[in-house]
Amino acid sequence: MKTAFCFDLDGTVSSLEILPCIASELGVADEISTLTRITMDGLIPFEDSFRLRCLILGQVHPSRIASIVSEVPLDKSLLSFIQQNKENSFIVTGNLDLWIAPLLERCSCHAFSSKGLYENNRIRVEKVLNKADVIMALRKEGYERIIAIGDGANDAPMLALADISIAYGGVHPPAQAAKKVASHIIHEGEALCKMLRAL
Repeated sequence: MKTAFCFDLDGTVSSLEILPCIASELGVADEISTLTRITMDGLIPFEDSFRLRCLILGQVHPSRIASIVSEVPLDKSLLSFIQQNKENSFIVTGNLDLWIAPLLERCSCHAFSSKGLYENNRIRVEKVLNKADVIMALRKEGYERIIAIGDGANDAPMLALADISIAYGGVHPPAQAAKKVASHIIHEGEALCKMLRAL
């Protein structure tokens, strides 16, 4: 059976939330962390929050963002699993392709993300990813079984459409919206990988 493994990036594969790391450059890490948390919990719409966070963080020079993001740690167990199964592993993230490129290079698998570009030294968000669209696209590519892993409210549409859905709490507790639609809840990377290998 052809199986796709779909992983959220921030706080799932990465051991830190990425946007607050960038925000530390502007001295607003706590504020962006709070905004990220209430977004993950589904208290404000992801797209509205994400566009606002991009507007604020777009003040940081692209080269500095690349340097910051390249230092974000990844869960070693999950990274190893992805690299061993890279043909059928997918990073599915609402984060911007421009910002997460260093992490995607380390994962060396396929990725779906939001799209942005720089114009006159300002970031313009061209498209905010709907994670449910990814699941439907993978089914059209012939994947008979989809396993999705995520922690936030914006992961809930992806989890709801997957055949096996895992609300992951490796960095912080998964959002209620994610837990509500998940078939499993796991809080540790090695345990998650052991389960994925057994499925």
